Amino acid sequence: MEVFEAIRSRYSVRGYKPDPVSDEVLGQVLEAARQAPTAANKQPFRLIVIHTKGREDELTRVYGRPWFLQAPLVLAVVAVPGEAWRRMDDKPYDEVDATIAMDHLVLAATALGLGTCWIAAFDPAAVREVLGLPADVEPVALTPLGYADKGRAATSRRPLDELVKYERW
Repeated sequence: MEVFEAIRSRYSVRGYKPDPVSDEVLGQVLEAARQAPTAANKQPFRLIVIHTKGREDELTRVYGRPWFLQAPLVLAVVAVPGEAWRRMDDKPYDEVDATIAMDHLVLAATALGLGTCWIAAFDPAAVREVLGLPADVEPVALTPLGYADKGRAATSRRPLDELVKYERW
């Protein structure tokens, strides 16, 4: 699947088949995240792969929707602020870089026929505890990773002319 097709066909999957994701396919998804551009190529993020089977109680504390546990895997993208490049006003770019990595991961998953759903409405304290995150690491986003159990529902986007400005605001 070419990149524009992946962009157009990506959607938030909220129902998954129990089919396993092969290590080879998982590796391709993780490699896409590794290849994401980051400020000064610092790569201030980590990817955590969680198998859902046997971890249902813990993961329910993280995000309580039943479909979250249907996929065989959940991926977490976490930021490492201490490794981040900082802009001249001292703004750290760890969360920006982590979200770029997440976007690459999501698009690669789509291109490989997998479903994802970007989740930010998780319980950060539960994520920290369940994943054993050090105090200096920030959870940024989670996604189930698996094969969708049904097709895409219709969605809409705002028109481009509402989103784009030229030269100035």
